[in-house]
Amino acid sequence: MTRNTTPAATSADLVILDTAEVAERAGADGEFAAGAHRILAELVAAGAALGWLEPPSAAEVADLVEEVLTRSRAGDGALRAAYLGGRPAGFGYWLRHRRPTHRPHADLEKLAVSSAAQGRGIGRALTAALIADARVAGIEVLTLDARGDNADALRLYASLGFTEYGRLPDYVAVGERRYDKVFAMLDLRRS
Repeated sequence: MTRNTTPAATSADLVILDTAEVAERAGADGEFAAGAHRILAELVAAGAALGWLEPPSAAEVADLVEEVLTRSRAGDGALRAAYLGGRPAGFGYWLRHRRPTHRPHADLEKLAVSSAAQGRGIGRALTAALIADARVAGIEVLTLDARGDNADALRLYASLGFTEYGRLPDYVAVGERRYDKVFAMLDLRRS
């Protein structure tokens, strides 16, 4: 099994797995899904802007992982996982649009790095690997959305070439709080 490392990583212990390598770990004993669940549950419980108000269940995350792997095997997505010192540290994925008229485009759906592993270049390494995967898959435009208060993520995406193309003010409701929903894109035809 080839382990993919990336120059953006700041730790010699960092390993970035591609979709096939993640599938091996996911299929063997559910190890990847369990790690992804731990990361998401921890981040969402702390208020991270990942699309859940309450931490997702282990079954929900296992179903999500299986869907992403299935679509990736069909050429309609890519999943990357980061391991730091042999432990799950983060993951991210993109999925191609399903509508025939939008097939050359994909959404960077999720990027999550455990709080203990943040600040080590893992989010950058994962995103760069996913961008490379999108290029190989012939994706023309990679889009994403983020909650407006997620300044670190928005800075990361901008540093990798994403540009904001829209914003819905006060669109995301978390209890009484409201946040903008920010849309960004990376045009891979131009880079």
